[in-house]
Amino acid sequence: MRSNKPFRAAPLNRRNHYRDQQQSSDQTAAFKFLGAAAILGGIVGAGSLAFSEDGRAKIGTVVKPVAVRAELVRARAPQPGDVWGGCNDARAAGTAPIYAGEPGYRQGMDGDGDGIACEPYR
Repeated sequence: MRSNKPFRAAPLNRRNHYRDQQQSSDQTAAFKFLGAAAILGGIVGAGSLAFSEDGRAKIGTVVKPVAVRAELVRARAPQPGDVWGGCNDARAAGTAPIYAGEPGYRQGMDGDGDGIACEPYR
């Protein structure tokens, strides 16, 4: 048997839905606040270490490997007498990139002629 009554959807309870959205918004704001507080605490903590010579040395030992890996600094500065067969040798020694005027720089290693030999890959 078929009914000829039209279909009617059940009414939604909008108040609970609004309350759930409000709680989610409050939680998001709390996480943002706690995240900002953690970052600020880390900055203040690291900054307090920088006031002493030992603290600066500790910061340097932690930060330098990260900076070398991110290719922001060289692992080793070019030394007088450095001669490289190519960029792969300079990179393996940790002296790349080599700037014009530094030991080990030569025009043959500077492919684009901008004064920087063995530039990092991007």
